[in-house]
Amino acid sequence: MNIPRPVLDLNLAITFATIVDCGGFTEAARRLNRTQSSISMQMKRLEDDVGKRLLNRRPGQIALTPAGEVLLDYARRMLHLNEQAWQALKIPGVAGAVRLGIPDDYAFYLPDILARFAELYPGVTLDVRCELSVELMQEIRGGNIDLALVTRQPKSPGGHVLRSEQLVWAAAVHTATEHQEVLPLALFPEGFCVFREMTLEALAGAGREWRIAYTSRSLEGLRSAVSAGLAVTVVTRSMLRGELREIEPEGPAGLPVLPAVEIALHRSPGRPSEPAQRLAELIQENLG
Repeated sequence: MNIPRPVLDLNLAITFATIVDCGGFTEAARRLNRTQSSISMQMKRLEDDVGKRLLNRRPGQIALTPAGEVLLDYARRMLHLNEQAWQALKIPGVAGAVRLGIPDDYAFYLPDILARFAELYPGVTLDVRCELSVELMQEIRGGNIDLALVTRQPKSPGGHVLRSEQLVWAAAVHTATEHQEVLPLALFPEGFCVFREMTLEALAGAGREWRIAYTSRSLEGLRSAVSAGLAVTVVTRSMLRGELREIEPEGPAGLPVLPAVEIALHRSPGRPSEPAQRLAELIQENLG
């Protein structure tokens, strides 16, 4: 006689994965809109079902056990397949094209999102354009693109704000460029980037002398100048990668504290197409 194997409850898998993603029970309860006690009961039930401890809990932190690491991988795959199944049944045959605009500063957000979108909607053609935020706002208003993920501009309010990013000073590792008496800057051209405006306003308020040493319309161009030790630049903290290091404000270099910027998703006027709506939802889900 074959004894049926126990079935892993998807609701328990969701709770388990959310606890790990959030780094604890309190934040997981908030995200899932449940009480912390119900989250704890679900985890106990899951551990009872599998017969193994999945999490080691210490004050203020959690850690996966070896069994937890194994189950987490399977749980994520099960949840991904579950989502694909619902998408396939709920909105079959989504087809067409969607045009997305994004500055190359934020291109690092896209690979996972676009790969997932292509997997969910193989009948949709993606057209991604990388331009400056100011130019993308002109494109979105003209209906030349469907969606634009941009730095929110003072003269272009609206859109759906996804997140706030702190601006930071950046210089090359193993350089001391920020200590020059007249601060050399690598910035986007005038009138094209709110980063530049905020940077110069902050320097003026702090009375720090500066000069424009390098101008480029691309982030990679600015990175090249900074990496060579020719200048410092301003980026969001999430853009600090590789050869760039953060300069602490109000330190020996005399650099002021910088403000935060908002990243917003704008849609072209009129009713969005089905592909544009689906991509917008996916972007909001992942970056919100």
